[in-house]
Amino acid sequence: MPVHQVRAAEHLLAKAFVKPGDVGPMNYHFTTTRAHIELAGATVLELYEDEALQTTSSHPFKGNMSITRLQEVIGRYGVEKIPFVRMEATTNLLGGQPFSLENLRQVKEVAAKHTIPVVYDGSLIAENAYFVRQRERGYENRPVAEIVREILGYVDIFYMSGRKCAGVRGGLIATNGQRLYDALLPWLPVYEGFATYGGMSSKEIEAMAVGLREVTDLDVASAAADFVKYFVERLDAAGVPVVTPAGGPACHVDARKFLPDIPSLEYPAGALAAAIYLVSGVRSMERGTISMDRGRDGNEVPSDLELARLAVPRRVYTMSHSEYAVDRLTWLYRNRGLVKGLKFVSEPPVLRFFFGRLAPLAEWDVRLAEAFKADFGSDL
Repeated sequence: MPVHQVRAAEHLLAKAFVKPGDVGPMNYHFTTTRAHIELAGATVLELYEDEALQTTSSHPFKGNMSITRLQEVIGRYGVEKIPFVRMEATTNLLGGQPFSLENLRQVKEVAAKHTIPVVYDGSLIAENAYFVRQRERGYENRPVAEIVREILGYVDIFYMSGRKCAGVRGGLIATNGQRLYDALLPWLPVYEGFATYGGMSSKEIEAMAVGLREVTDLDVASAAADFVKYFVERLDAAGVPVVTPAGGPACHVDARKFLPDIPSLEYPAGALAAAIYLVSGVRSMERGTISMDRGRDGNEVPSDLELARLAVPRRVYTMSHSEYAVDRLTWLYRNRGLVKGLKFVSEPPVLRFFFGRLAPLAEWDVRLAEAFKADFGSDL
């Protein structure tokens, strides 16, 4: 079923399967996924392994789901409260970390035992397959396409962002179950379009078909991942705190270690993203407390991690781009004491990071700009 983008797929999944009082077990949430689950009256449960929150690590699969926690959740809430178990790869908000095929097999085994569907956001399935090829024993020489097929063999519903996966606007939902398909299909024309186009143009659908094949080519699947690895290693060597091992979509800077004096409710990842832009013109993305909506009681929900995400699209940037970013981030790290927190000026009620506006506390942006001009010149 084609849909106009990945959050449309999330909307349909929530509409078809999630009801008030449900819980949604995940290896980790994504912002729009969480919003759709909560708007349907359910609660997201993060079932990551403890290693996932260790930003400096050598663990190869920090996107794994804790099998122990999954079994506990099923025992506590019962099958009737769990519409599906969701896996994401690579886990965006954990620094783009992959899961192993062995872990996915175990998740599927537990879920199938209780007839709970496994739902998979595979927007970066090719990168996850590439990491499996690199890091999981027994897959060293397997083609990426073969690993992708094996991943899909363990899930009941697959959905994806066309932009992230196939290099084209749009998305899709696919399933190997008639019951699941029949539950989703009636809602497709209500919110997206007919089953032949789902809110996409025919040209986009044709381009997606090409992109889905192209992305399983080893050179394409490895392009962004290898570039991110180089970027991460260069920053790490310069002493800048980054998430290791390198993940799929981006280089992630650990804002809590970069700006240890800024509390979560003054948004260190957002402040870091702003500071990076001020001294470089490089746009990073806050993945921290700003990306968390307030709880139902109206209180802030501090994020598990505070990361500034420097995304690297496939086959777009060159070495010189990363070297420039490394140079400016290294300078910023030496001058990190100038950076302070942020406060909201206007705050939407949901997904506030899209349209919310923030202001710097104590005009630290002015002092940072002055320090930058003193070192680099006022004409920059």
